[in-house]
Amino acid sequence: MTSFDTSPQLNVWRALLALAVVFVMLATTGWTALRNQRTTPALQVSLSAWEHGRIAGHKLPDPDSAPARLARFFASLTADQRAALARRYPLAVGNMNGAPVELRYRANHIALLQARKNEHKRMHDSRLSPEGQQAAGRRMHRYEALMSPGRHILAFDPAGSGRVAEVFGDLDRAQRVSVVVPGVDTDVLTFQRTYRKYSAPVGMAQSLYAAERTADPSTRTAVIAWADYTAPGGLGLDSATAARAEDGAVRLNSLVRALPGSSPVSLFCHSYGSVVCGVAANTLPSRVADIAVAGSPGMRVTKASQLATSARVWAMRDADDWIQDVPYLELGGLGHGADPMSSAFGARVLSARDAEGHGGYFEPGTDSVRNFAEIGVGAYHAVQCAGDDEVCREGLSDTTTVGRA
Repeated sequence: MTSFDTSPQLNVWRALLALAVVFVMLATTGWTALRNQRTTPALQVSLSAWEHGRIAGHKLPDPDSAPARLARFFASLTADQRAALARRYPLAVGNMNGAPVELRYRANHIALLQARKNEHKRMHDSRLSPEGQQAAGRRMHRYEALMSPGRHILAFDPAGSGRVAEVFGDLDRAQRVSVVVPGVDTDVLTFQRTYRKYSAPVGMAQSLYAAERTADPSTRTAVIAWADYTAPGGLGLDSATAARAEDGAVRLNSLVRALPGSSPVSLFCHSYGSVVCGVAANTLPSRVADIAVAGSPGMRVTKASQLATSARVWAMRDADDWIQDVPYLELGGLGHGADPMSSAFGARVLSARDAEGHGGYFEPGTDSVRNFAEIGVGAYHAVQCAGDDEVCREGLSDTTTVGRA
């Protein structure tokens, strides 16, 4: 008997049906995705140019070299040579872990200037829709703001929705370094907000930096608003899986390992940012003294001990935070594991009084940002535990040094 499943005619129809589906998908997207993929991202162009470049007759090192090796390379150059590299390869140098911090600031200023010019052209490009021109205008104004005097941009990539990191304080001289790791819907346009200022990375970092200076004016601190990973857009499938967190964890580890000096580092991870910190935990250097999560959907483990880190693990959640209603489980790659606030998890649970919901943990005057600040300066005796539970302070002593780099 002839089987219809193996007939040549049926196989042809299946192939035609598959092609039809592909064409429908392409038609509904206007072929935009394919066209965009043909354009090499500006950062990759800059890195490729670097790989073929030379200075004083010598080949430039691999941009993916260990930060220590790159730091030695830049230290071997004159000031004029370093400045020349920043001008020739601004995106490469501006995102190069191991390049001097001040040189990265200078290179990213140049890269922002170039990106601003590109968006200004796009604003008047008749081939773009009015919406496309408006989007170009928004990005142009964001780049202008990032170029303002006194801003220190540690990383910048205009590709896609954009990535950026900014430093508050003197990173080279800091005795304590704090890194704010934000969650979903974080990109170059949402990096800073006027409305709900302290729910965006810049506002978070500014508030934390001010609170740390209040907590201990004698300790030199620096705070990094770190939006240098591709965060999920909204509460879709990306935010329910660890795919974006895994890439973010690699980038976070690279950042921390490239920070100057050996001062202790504290990570303050909000919402999906806590997934990034959880995935990164076991790869981070031991100079990371603290991992504090707020409004966490989980850290991809069932217990804090499974993070395999020497860092102290802290957790807080406001009573009105909707995140408490998400299922705390992981099944088939969906979900992010146990609730870090549960006693079984084993984190040190902090007060978040007055935080007011999921986006309010960095609001000035809240217990949450005060607690973050005390952790950031190493004043562990001063943290406010949740309720009457003093377990969060057990076995702690104030310190400004930790472990090995």
